[in-house]
Amino acid sequence: MALTGKEIRLNRLFSENKNAVVVAIDHGMFDGPIPGMIDLPEVVKKIDPGVSAVLLSAGMLSHCGHAFNYKGAPMVMIRTNWSSHFVFHWGYNAGISVGAVSVVDAVAAGADLLITCLPLKTGSEAADSSNVELFCQTVSEARALGIPVVGEVFPTEPGVLSPEEMHNIVLTGCRIAAELGADLIKTFYTKNFSDVVAGCPVPILGLGAEKTPKQIQALELAERIVQDGGKGVVFGRNAIQVANPTAFQQALCAVVQKGMSAADAVKRYGLQE
Repeated sequence: MALTGKEIRLNRLFSENKNAVVVAIDHGMFDGPIPGMIDLPEVVKKIDPGVSAVLLSAGMLSHCGHAFNYKGAPMVMIRTNWSSHFVFHWGYNAGISVGAVSVVDAVAAGADLLITCLPLKTGSEAADSSNVELFCQTVSEARALGIPVVGEVFPTEPGVLSPEEMHNIVLTGCRIAAELGADLIKTFYTKNFSDVVAGCPVPILGLGAEKTPKQIQALELAERIVQDGGKGVVFGRNAIQVANPTAFQQALCAVVQKGMSAADAVKRYGLQE
């Protein structure tokens, strides 16, 4: 059976039908240098080769190519848009999304997959409509090149939402992103995450969100995500801002891809609970 370029890339992400583990290091696009991610070319040396992919910006890929230039290296996931509501330290919350890199330029830089945020329910019909237009344009251009697109569903002010509000926005947003052509979704784990999975026809990856006080808490989150139907995780701060990033990432892969319990993974990889 013939496979398209998109299918080949997705099969690599979910190699041997395993769940995906993505390490995110694109925070500098919105936060500038933060603890644990100041010297990114050095940071990528701490990323375990066993993870499925690494999420970063097109601008930093040329500085970090040594993490991807060998057989069996993680896949490259490039963020294509810049969303204002990710700049938490400036107090932005309008959810205005603009293009950061074209699909063609991202692929030329080395992207295997693309991720683009779709801010919705921003409070502005004009902003929502513009965000949808940009999202669909990215999907269309990526489809022509056989590149999978990860649709990111990230509410504009997640910290002020009740669990019910968060669930409803994620439930609706994931389905909309899939309807608009996303090949998979990155979003928050919600109180009824299994309903989110049931209502979305494409794979969903749960994000790690804020840094947890203890490493076992991050692994427990990953455990819940896959138990409730998620097809993997995208962890950033929790995978990098730790004493031994490589050991944590190995533990994360064990939980997400091999079904190991969080408690057992902590012991197996010598992590601090």
